[in-house]
Amino acid sequence: MRRLVPRHWRTLLPIMVVLAGMGTLVYYAAPLYDMFCRVTGIGGTTQRADAGTQTQVVDQKVRVRFSTQVADDLPWTVTPPKTVTVQVGERNTVFFEAENTSNEAIVSHAAYNVTPLKVGEYISKIECFCFTEERLKPGQHVRMPVQFFVSPQMLKDSTTDDVRQLTLSYTFFHSANPEGAKDLDRLDTPQTSRQPENGGQPDGDSRG
Repeated sequence: MRRLVPRHWRTLLPIMVVLAGMGTLVYYAAPLYDMFCRVTGIGGTTQRADAGTQTQVVDQKVRVRFSTQVADDLPWTVTPPKTVTVQVGERNTVFFEAENTSNEAIVSHAAYNVTPLKVGEYISKIECFCFTEERLKPGQHVRMPVQFFVSPQMLKDSTTDDVRQLTLSYTFFHSANPEGAKDLDRLDTPQTSRQPENGGQPDGDSRG
């Protein structure tokens, strides 16, 4: 004899399935949106390029400013490089300076974006401390390189062809996933000069 399913279960089961689906969607919404932004450049998210990426250098320059913020509970100080003027399509390397002011090793993660937001898809980074979780030892001070270029495609986009200044911003937080963090020792570069590499020209003493 076939067992009859109580009427209230026939109502509750579809609701439970819908709620479970909504919970799964909420759980994955943030990482999926983050991935979408990284691919499309929406929200000022910059792109990541391989070291072998070839770009055409064009006769147009853009002024690039740098900005850093550190969460109140993170005992780090991070100093951005000076503002530079770079050639579109040319690789440039600048250096950020970071120091752990505490007496214990600290792992941090840097969130990043670019303004104006509309140029995000045209700014590519080849090397950056923001790619991974990073560890600084107690009292350690390092210089961290960021290698980037501005894509010539920005000049062909009618919504961005008028941009002549942009800002790369980084906000440092305590890492929520310290396992697998890398030591910033590997990026540290002796301070022989504050000049940006590969053509970028510093603009006076301006910061940020």
